[in-house]
Amino acid sequence: MIFYLDKSILRPWTLQDEQSLVKHANNRNISDYLRDGFPYPYTLRDAKQWLSSTQNSKDLLFAIEVNDEAIGGIGIIYKSDIYRKNAEIGYWLSEKYWNKGIITEAVQALIRHLFSTTKINRVYAGIFENNTASERVLVKCGFRLEGIHKKAIFKHGNFLDEYLYAILKS
Repeated sequence: MIFYLDKSILRPWTLQDEQSLVKHANNRNISDYLRDGFPYPYTLRDAKQWLSSTQNSKDLLFAIEVNDEAIGGIGIIYKSDIYRKNAEIGYWLSEKYWNKGIITEAVQALIRHLFSTTKINRVYAGIFENNTASERVLVKCGFRLEGIHKKAIFKHGNFLDEYLYAILKS
């Protein structure tokens, strides 16, 4: 599945994305806003592990492509059991491409697709308290603040609040 958007292309990751992934993901300003599973420094070994893990995933994991290069990623992680009608969205983008509307457009496209083709009823995102750019993206895309998990995140030796945003199909 490929989404051709105005500002980018969302497409499955390929093993050939290694160099591009390292080039754009190896940035402390990106990893500071993501879970520890997204390391800094971001090495070729990290890229190979990530790309290998995407190949048979049941989740929707896409490279964000601009000018024939993977410059970020966006994904939908399906939940299970009593949360089976929920999905979590996550994304990152090369700093060079920040503030160009690329992530907003990608989130909107993926949410539209998800709600029109699946039985998912709720999509949520947990963001760090200091990630105001991501907060703006989610609000522009129709997400609403559901709650704040006080000091739920431990990153770089500090406790941070997690802001939980969600959007409902209905």
